[in-house]
Amino acid sequence: MVKNKIFIGVIGGGECSDEVYKLAEQVGERIAKAGAVLVCGGLGGVMEAASKGAKKESGITIGILPGIDKNQANPYIDFPVVTGLGEGRNLLVIRNSDVVIALPGEHGTLSEIGFCLKLGKPIIGLFTWDVSEAIIKAKNAEEAVKIALSKV
Repeated sequence: MVKNKIFIGVIGGGECSDEVYKLAEQVGERIAKAGAVLVCGGLGGVMEAASKGAKKESGITIGILPGIDKNQANPYIDFPVVTGLGEGRNLLVIRNSDVVIALPGEHGTLSEIGFCLKLGKPIIGLFTWDVSEAIIKAKNAEEAVKIALSKV
C-alpha cells in the first residue's frame, strides 16, 4: 500500500551536469532500496536521474508536473500529476514529501528549499544552496537517504 510508505522528495535542477545526474540517480536507487516513494517535479535533469535510479531498483515514482499534459513527465515517472500551476507546483512537491533531499539547482530549487524551511519540513542538502543551518548537509547519496529516513 503506497499511502503508508515514506515519501521522499528529490529537488534539483531541470538541467544538470553528468556528475550531478549520477549523484541524483544514486539517490533514487537508495530511496527505492529503502522501500520509500520518490516524489519530484517529474521533468528532466535531477528529477529524471532520481526517477531513473528509483526505477532501476523497482521503486515507485511520482512526478508533480507544472503543466497539464501527463506526457511531459520523464519516462521513469509512474504517477504523473498534472497541475497547470507552472512553478507554483513546487509547493506541491514539498507538501507531498515527508522529507526532502536537495541537489544542485537554480531558483526553482531555491524556492522549494524555502518552502521546506517555511513549513518545517526536514531537508537534506547534497551540494546545494547553503541558505540555512536547518539544511542538514550530506556527503553522498547513501548518507543523504540514511539521514532522510531518520527524520521521518
